[in-house]
Amino acid sequence: MPDRLKAVLAYFQQSVPFRLVPAAITTVFLVFMLLLPVPDGLTPKAWALVAIFLTTILAIILKVMPIGVMAMMAMTIVALSQVTSTSSKGAIADALSSLANPLIWLIVVAILVSRGLKKTGLGQRIGLMFISRLGRKTVGIGYGLAVCELVLAPFTPSNTARGGGIVHPIMKAIASAFGSDPAKGTERKMGTYLSLVNMHANTITSGMFITATAPNPLVVDYVARVTNQSLHLSWTTWALCMLLPGLTCLLLMPLLLSVLAPPEVKATPDAVDYARTELQRMGPLSGGERVMIGTFGILLVLWANLPAMVFGPAFTLDPTVVAFVGLFILIITGTIDWDDVLSEKSAWDTLIWFGALVMMAEQLNKTGVIAWFSALLKNGIVSAGLGWEAAAALLVLLFVFSHYFFASTTAHISAMMLAFLTVGAALVPPQYLTPFLLMMVAGSTIMMTLTHYATGTSPIIFGSGYVTLGTWWRVGFVMCVIELVIYAVLGVMWWKLLGIW
Repeated sequence: MPDRLKAVLAYFQQSVPFRLVPAAITTVFLVFMLLLPVPDGLTPKAWALVAIFLTTILAIILKVMPIGVMAMMAMTIVALSQVTSTSSKGAIADALSSLANPLIWLIVVAILVSRGLKKTGLGQRIGLMFISRLGRKTVGIGYGLAVCELVLAPFTPSNTARGGGIVHPIMKAIASAFGSDPAKGTERKMGTYLSLVNMHANTITSGMFITATAPNPLVVDYVARVTNQSLHLSWTTWALCMLLPGLTCLLLMPLLLSVLAPPEVKATPDAVDYARTELQRMGPLSGGERVMIGTFGILLVLWANLPAMVFGPAFTLDPTVVAFVGLFILIITGTIDWDDVLSEKSAWDTLIWFGALVMMAEQLNKTGVIAWFSALLKNGIVSAGLGWEAAAALLVLLFVFSHYFFASTTAHISAMMLAFLTVGAALVPPQYLTPFLLMMVAGSTIMMTLTHYATGTSPIIFGSGYVTLGTWWRVGFVMCVIELVIYAVLGVMWWKLLGIW
């Protein structure tokens, strides 16, 4: 019998698409949650939804299966358990409701648009252009990578595609050209430094534009919800609010990292020659690259709402409509084709997992769970006797540093941000609420610096082997604190100057 049991276990380990131990842990956790007494203030169905949601988050953290599979499973369980409705028909409608959310489609379509960057080679060309001008020193290469990120950020809502798919290969090629190779033990020559610049430029630029990373539109929705739509961050407003503190962080970051993880090679005149050689090999701008540049110009003008500013509000276009216009231009010009659209797995994967998490967050709000949790958090802060200033700072810090427990920025924001914003709206005086909300907005991307699993870009860069785990966590913590301080001081002053509060 033991041999047969071992054979069965061996079969499952080889055949099933999930990790057995993490799967067992999440299953036990779900059963445990369901067996707990229903807390006062919640209905049994609401508590069951909490159990499903937290189990899904745990499964994502433990990487039981790909996040898309876990999201689909969560949808299935919500529909089967009927925790949101009295019938399976109503429950499946609830489970699929977020797939029609324009915010989610904004991200999906923008990912499809950004595919053109890689297909045409425009993303690589932009990176090489900045290296050819700034690459005479290792720190200069760092600035070149940072500026490349900044240029690409408004048009690539997948920060993973931007930092891991476009900038990281350029960074690796330059490091290898200078003999910096983890396999040879020479990663500290410049690879460690450039990898950290690659990562931190990605997180900083992710916070500078709504369309720079997938969860940002969700943050916009939460901020609007807790303020009864009185503070609705448009594409332009977000970019303007984050402009000065974001640029300051981006300007200081390569210098700070040169102190925290100094490269052994300081001067790199050959990097300029390398970049110029690669640009010569690529030749002049192709037709596809020209179309991409023109499309990005159109997207930028429409996302910034310039037609409405000139011709009136009748010319205002929803950001999702603008994204579809950009995709349509690329398809009808042949810059990308329908096969490219169908084969962009990250876009369709995002549609499923992002849709599931948004759906559960919305249902938690509808069933009163968010209000219940917010009341608990608020009562705890009030009973501690904290003033509103300390309470606001505590909320921001708790939200940011709780990201150590999350392997997905979207999962973290879906699980916690609305509740924290709600508590802040109740504790912070109305005249100071806006800077608190904007600090929370900034923190939602700053927290991506903390760990090697904090966001999709992190494991790609960490997996290249240039940065040790200890260095990653140490530098990530220091940079997170510095960036929070910059936003808390310079950002708040900037928002005051803009008349935002």
